[in-house]
Amino acid sequence: MRTRTLGPGLTVSAQGLGCMGMSEFYGPLDESESVATIQRALDLGISFLDTADMYGPFTNEQLVGRAIAGRRDEVVLATKFGNERTPDGKPIGINGRPEYVRRACDASLERLGVDHIDLYYQHRVDPETPIEETVGAMAELVAAGKVHHLGLSEAAPETIRRAHATHPITALQTEWSLWTRDLEIDGVLDTVRELGIGFVAYSPLGRGFLSGSIRTIDDLANDDFRRRNPRFSGENLEKNLRLIERVREIAVETGVSPTQLALAWVLSQGDDVVPIPGTKRRSYLEENIAADDIRLTAAELDRLDEAFPPGATAGDRYPDMSSVHR
Repeated sequence: MRTRTLGPGLTVSAQGLGCMGMSEFYGPLDESESVATIQRALDLGISFLDTADMYGPFTNEQLVGRAIAGRRDEVVLATKFGNERTPDGKPIGINGRPEYVRRACDASLERLGVDHIDLYYQHRVDPETPIEETVGAMAELVAAGKVHHLGLSEAAPETIRRAHATHPITALQTEWSLWTRDLEIDGVLDTVRELGIGFVAYSPLGRGFLSGSIRTIDDLANDDFRRRNPRFSGENLEKNLRLIERVREIAVETGVSPTQLALAWVLSQGDDVVPIPGTKRRSYLEENIAADDIRLTAAELDRLDEAFPPGATAGDRYPDMSSVHR
């Protein structure tokens, strides 16, 4: 697989692997298949793995740690802190206080079974703690050798600027796909590019919707968190299905799957962009990886922009949008 460079010198595979769904949120779990998926990703050249302490909670970092045991030098490991939860999964709140940053990092290192984290993100911005204090504590982790690069997730342009002035930020992680394009018009993308910060696109397949396999809410397991997502229900779902039908038509004409077309679109947005599609199955992983070989023409990109322009998707991307783009 090709590589790309995030920010000031972090080289990663052109696609990463989002590991969240291996432990929570997306229906039934199969730990052995998840571990096999991570190891297959490494075999195929995906070096960039993404997890967070809140996934599980806590268990996803442990799973990733087991999967990469003995192969640490093949991995660019990213994890996150800030969405604080109890061990039984109840949300506590967003925490960016310096003392918590230090404690969270040590706990993640232990669960992952590693001596450093390659890219450490603040998962969500704490409105009660100045970003300078949070990033200052993260910078101390860099000085201590526990963390090599810093990142933010779902931060607003002014927050990104203030954070970057405190310590260089290597990557911003935010949702970006054909059906989530707000960052193209709200200043986020312009800001990171002005500052030389790389962009990590999570949910590049629109939480699986762009695959075309979700037609009704009943296609989702009872415990699947997408059942609570406004985009997957009622009139919003009906409108979004009409949009995905146009993407499916372009995919058929191009000779690729809708999933591969959606990933190829994200990959075409610039060499500073790295999508991290999440999957817990090897078959889907291999389908995703094949998108790396697709080169969309200008005409195909224009057709996709016409089919799925910014703002076309019906419904908010979370039931509660208060914690994003702070």
